[in-house]
Amino acid sequence: MSTQASIWLNKGRRARIEEGHPWIYAGEIAKTEGEPEPGQLVEVRDHRGLMLATGYWNPASQITVRIVAYGPLESLDTGFFRKRLMHASAHRTRFLGDGASCRLVYGEADFLPGLVVDRFNDVLVVQVLSLGMEKAKEAWLAALIEVFAPRGIYERSDVGVRTLEGLEERTGILYGECPRYAEIIENGLKVQVDIEGGQKTGYFFDQRENRAAIEPLIRGWGARSGITLQEKESEDGVNKLVPVNANGGMVTFPYWDGATVLECFAHTGSFTLHACKYGAKKVTCLDISEHALQTARHNAEINGYTDRVEFVAADAFEYLRQQVAGRDERQVRANAKLSGAKVDTSKPLSTEGRTWDVIILDPPAFAKTKRAVEGACRGYKDINLQAMKLLNEGGYLVTASCSYHVRPELFLETIQEAAKDAGKIIRRIEWRGAGKDHPQLAGVEEGHYLKFGIFEVRTRKEL
Repeated sequence: MSTQASIWLNKGRRARIEEGHPWIYAGEIAKTEGEPEPGQLVEVRDHRGLMLATGYWNPASQITVRIVAYGPLESLDTGFFRKRLMHASAHRTRFLGDGASCRLVYGEADFLPGLVVDRFNDVLVVQVLSLGMEKAKEAWLAALIEVFAPRGIYERSDVGVRTLEGLEERTGILYGECPRYAEIIENGLKVQVDIEGGQKTGYFFDQRENRAAIEPLIRGWGARSGITLQEKESEDGVNKLVPVNANGGMVTFPYWDGATVLECFAHTGSFTLHACKYGAKKVTCLDISEHALQTARHNAEINGYTDRVEFVAADAFEYLRQQVAGRDERQVRANAKLSGAKVDTSKPLSTEGRTWDVIILDPPAFAKTKRAVEGACRGYKDINLQAMKLLNEGGYLVTASCSYHVRPELFLETIQEAAKDAGKIIRRIEWRGAGKDHPQLAGVEEGHYLKFGIFEVRTRKEL
């Protein structure tokens, strides 16, 4: 007979565990048998005493029990972690290839609640988000070394959520050698990662497939500038199709068919790199952090894209509003000139009023709690509305939200409201979530945090 302590669940609870949800809240627990210590494994039983699962216990946390197995489990030992890590590794190998830099362990979705592991070449970066995983550190660390044979393991447990588990924030080397910077390959591009000073674990792998999804948006814009492909005889007497402008001159710029692109909240410029790879004519890479832009500049340089990227250190909200104000000012002057009114051209325009073919919005989370959702939606509406106003006719809006509390249907509704107020009609091209190294458990809404959409934007009056 088991000597583990156990918890019994309320009779009237929702059957979330049976649906695959790995969390048990304090209000769902009817009684406790035995005296479990914080971080210790406990049996989970329904109101009749039927065993449902095993999880670790933390009475100080709102999530009182986190499920680690759907049957008996004596201990979170190295053997347990070895088996789970091998399953996690097999999933990444199947979808991303052997040894790929990626998210190796995604907490609950890999049946290791509270543990996150990212691989940057031969260095692993871990986050420990729960007391149970903190207590089992010796076992999972040994299993990580055994299964992945890394050069080093670095801890980035410097996140506020640890305080909810009664834990202090912590960073530092756990094993081996860990250089501060790693250069990884994503979709054929070189990306420098700062494992010590970068956000979260140093890089956001969850947008890998979404970054690649912008490829069809980037080419096919030359005709708008009057450039067409015409057959011309080359010096060796062979007829070839070459780009020719409206004046009949041959175009030598290799990216004549590429889009103009604005990436806001660029962080390390990953979408900028992809836009350049796919043939963008010019990219504006914008972030409020000069430190982030330093990394973005480096990434553009090591990929050979410096000549096509301009870097802007500015607040995205302010920058978008300023460009819209400048565009409106230019439109007022143009309308006055068409009506025959006198225009004072000696007065300089206050702002640039630029427009782009593709605008990418990938902001940090605007809503960390349910109470912040209303304000977050105002923020999402604002940036999407301003961006739509700055898109050239028929351009594409690439927009994302990583705020879990802003549910997908609410985010989509917010984008639609922005389009209405901007006088735009939008067509949905893509609607996606996180990549394959961020699997999602069915029935666990908390894992479905990332919303990513691509929309074609047209002016209502033009249709």
